[in-house]
Amino acid sequence: MGAPAPWITALLKALAALVLVYFFLVSIQLMGGSLKLLGKGFANRMLTLTSNPFVGLFIGILATSIVQSSSAVTSMVVVATHAGTLTIPGAIPIVMGANVGTSVTNLLVSFSLITRGSEFRRGFAGAVVHDLFNLCSVAVLFPLELATGILHKMAAASTSALAGAGGLKFTGVLEAAVKPVSGTIIEAWSSLVGPGRKALAVILVILSLILLFSTLFLITRLMRGAVLTRLERFLKRYLFRNAPTAFLFGAALTAVVQSSSVTTSAMVPLVGAGLLTIRHIYPYTLGANIGTTVTAMLAALVEAGKEMGTAAVSASPAGVTVALCHLFFNIAGTAIFYPLRIIPISLAERLAEIAAGRKGFGFLYVLVIFFIIPAIMILLSKLLS
Repeated sequence: MGAPAPWITALLKALAALVLVYFFLVSIQLMGGSLKLLGKGFANRMLTLTSNPFVGLFIGILATSIVQSSSAVTSMVVVATHAGTLTIPGAIPIVMGANVGTSVTNLLVSFSLITRGSEFRRGFAGAVVHDLFNLCSVAVLFPLELATGILHKMAAASTSALAGAGGLKFTGVLEAAVKPVSGTIIEAWSSLVGPGRKALAVILVILSLILLFSTLFLITRLMRGAVLTRLERFLKRYLFRNAPTAFLFGAALTAVVQSSSVTTSAMVPLVGAGLLTIRHIYPYTLGANIGTTVTAMLAALVEAGKEMGTAAVSASPAGVTVALCHLFFNIAGTAIFYPLRIIPISLAERLAEIAAGRKGFGFLYVLVIFFIIPAIMILLSKLLS
């Protein structure tokens, strides 16, 4: 028998993607339900841990560096906020940190070129510019948020406007679609959980996380094979001809693939080979940062469906507010550091020159920025408290 027709293969991949997205949504509801099962004691511990915004920032960096998925971390933050185990002010620094942590994947990809001299220099520059953009955005917007709460206020106002206008009522459809599965599991699990049996709730949290990570991984892998491979030639010839096109392509592709780590790291070999320059991919990277907010928004809309089903239709779901903060943070960073792109680009080129001359510098940079500093700051905060 010969290979199946291309349209059959495409149809099967589309169906597989829909099934995976469905179970991703199920994992979101399972996590929200299991967090509530853990009760007020767990909520108080979470609130205490993230009451210091600096600790929250480093938690976001470290957690995302470990799991290498800002989509997963921000989705968890959205669900935890909706469940009441995180406050919105406590969640915002974690989301900012997740933006920084997600760029570690690019750097790891660039190390595959480490034996190739000039290719490694170009590839490392193309990888680290994502990290530097996020660090620059945090350096400006984190203190601004602490001083004024501007992102929180903008997101809360937008959420209230959407809810008041009925813009979030459709989220009940998402809720209805996943409730038969997630609701049955949570109800069955709740009947098992009694006083002194919180370990069962912890197990459900772990199972929901496994399902979330697994579905995101499979979605990423499926869409990478279905989308990125076919578009590679078209990408080189047409999609980087100007900055707006590259920006829109980065945003759209990342929204589909649901992983900025994948879409930005896919460009690193092309930059290393000299097919694209750091200036070509910079607007694409900014677009990818916008596109990656889709996953958290999807998670927020599923959780919002619960609130929108109540009499308080004009309420502002906390999860949606956090997801919008993520979006506004990336939009604000783009508005500031696209006009000032010389700053992250110049820093990236300089760091790449150092890394090309001293092979151990790149590894040390990753360890210090993404793991050692965040871990030390979290530990010090815990000891001092």
